[in-house]
Amino acid sequence: MTQPSAGKPPDVLFLMASGCHCQHCSNVLQGLTQLVHEGSIGRLEVVNVKMFPERAEALGVDTVPWIRIGPFELEGMLSLDQLREWLGRKDDEEGMAAYFEYLLASGRREKVVEIVRREPDRTRSLTRLLGRVKTTLHVRLGIGAVLEELRGTDAVRSIVQDLGRLTTDGDTRVRGDACYLLTFTHAASAVPYLTACRRDPDKDVREIAEEALEVLRAEGVIPRQTSPASP
Repeated sequence: MTQPSAGKPPDVLFLMASGCHCQHCSNVLQGLTQLVHEGSIGRLEVVNVKMFPERAEALGVDTVPWIRIGPFELEGMLSLDQLREWLGRKDDEEGMAAYFEYLLASGRREKVVEIVRREPDRTRSLTRLLGRVKTTLHVRLGIGAVLEELRGTDAVRSIVQDLGRLTTDGDTRVRGDACYLLTFTHAASAVPYLTACRRDPDKDVREIAEEALEVLRAEGVIPRQTSPASP
């Protein structure tokens, strides 16, 4: 589905099942229809998967209601306010960060991995999400799991500088997470950031940095005979 031009409302694809006992499909359809009337949706395509199961199969959809708004694929019940919120999001780094948060919070980590494999530039949205103090522990763990699965790939190597900047963040947890995730870059360019963090004011961050350096040393990223200067 193409992105709308500036000022043009987005198109929406909606998959539903008629006779759904939970009423989620009909409730979401009602909300989408209202948004069409309001001019918030340019075109709404509705597919009844009971009549066209091949459409759901082609899209890899096994749960309805299912909605696609630009690059965002959403599942389950969404209120009118939530629909408005997603319609207002852009296909940019910030919008994708919100989408990754939605996916990780709902346990759809593999979908994030799939997106990053297909579009490596999207990885930066994960670091944006990581840098937010309000990001929950569950989502932070999901970010770590995604980067671990993709460790050493160009997608993860591309965010060394982004993670490096987070190692100087004002929040201790953000700094510690950034140090830990730098190990998954398998990049020598991560070493200066980790070395600097050996002088972090927080003991936990210093320990994470030391452990990260040891991991990179064990992986051969840092020659074993090389010992970073002591703080």
